[in-house]
Parts: sequence; structure tokens; C-alpha cells
Amino acid sequence: MQTTILIADDDIELSALLKEYFESEGFVVRLAHDGRAALDEARKPGLDLVVLDVMMPEMNGMDVLRELRKESRLPVIMLTARGDDMDRILGLELGADDYVPKPCNPRELLARIRAVMRRAQGAADHGVLNVDDLELRQGSRTLLKAGEQVELTSTEFSILQALLQHQGDVVSKRDLYMSALGREPVPHDRSVDMHVSNLRRKLGPDHEGKNRIETIRGIGYQYRTP
Repeated sequence: MQTTILIADDDIELSALLKEYFESEGFVVRLAHDGRAALDEARKPGLDLVVLDVMMPEMNGMDVLRELRKESRLPVIMLTARGDDMDRILGLELGADDYVPKPCNPRELLARIRAVMRRAQGAADHGVLNVDDLELRQGSRTLLKAGEQVELTSTEFSILQALLQHQGDVVSKRDLYMSALGREPVPHDRSVDMHVSNLRRKLGPDHEGKNRIETIRGIGYQYRTP
């Protein structure tokens, strides 16, 4: 079954280049050149992933992502200006799964898309992880907290899955990058930190009022043992 992606970028020449490249790799590609058109396309059925540029007319990429996350967990990779840390941080806070700086290498973007899609299509282990009041359903990639569903992005789910599978043990940042983002960490990349921050906010404190996920400085993160 072919993967359908939306490339939302007001650079028409770049969009055409990426469309040609991804179609040669077997993808079905839709295009949008402004934010409102991107949001409309993202709401249509049959879409598997969005590549979303930050700077677009009508609505910028952050506003598109903010609206999309109110109703969908559709995987999103942001295209950000190289060196613009604020855009990256805000995008991750709003629920982006990953980001690629512009100008981007199509091969790197392809690798990021495939990594995100592998996670979104589910884990090999389809069991259920029960920890505290959390029920992580690996087959459907859903999370219940005290019986209520918590909306997670694909990347947030993968990070939480890795932490719960090793509850009480420290999981290194490198391991989280590899398992959740499918890549090695690079200097000054705070992607995992931002995803963990989002998880803490969504999960809330444990029954003792403490963070469920502890930072182990210089190493990584640990899901607390009760």
C-alpha cells in the first residue's frame, strides 16, 4: 500500500522537486502552497504524513499545526529555518513529530519520513503495558490514563513506550533518539527533551505528586518506580 504525504510549502519550485523525488521513491504526493490550503488538505482522508513549512502565507505552519492537533494525530515533520531554535522548540511543543532544517536534503527528509512512518504503523510487540494508572496499548498505539484516552503524537508514544518498557531503569538519550526518532542525536538538538516535557504535561504527576519521568542529568530519563 502506497504512503500518501502532503508537502506544504510556498516555495513552488522546491515543492515540485520534492514531489518528483518522493514519487520516484513510490510515494503519492499532494501539494499545498499556503497554510489554509495545507490545513484543508490535511483534513482530507487517505493522508499518512505532512511535511509542513513554518513560513507560509494565509496561515503560518505553527498555526496550521496548532489547529491540526486539536483534531488529529497525523504525523507531522516541520521544515524550519536552519539555526532557528525557537521555531523547532515551538513546533515540538505544539506536537510536531520531528523537524528538518531548510534548505533540506531530500534524502535526509526521506529518511525522517520513513522513520516517523515506521513508528506510526505500530510496534512489533502488540501487547499492553500497565504501569501505575497508565495502560499503553502497543498494537493500536493508544494510551489510557485511569481509563481515559490521552492523545499522544507518534513520537511521544514511542518515547513513553521505551520508558515504560524499562520502568525504573535509566534510558539514555541516545537510545531514545534511536528508538523514537530513528536517528542519532546531533549537537544542540533538544527534540527528545521537548517531547519528554510534553509527556510530563499530558500525564501529570503521579499519586505522590511527583514527576513520573525523572531527568538523570548527563545520561537520559527514567520512569519512576512507585
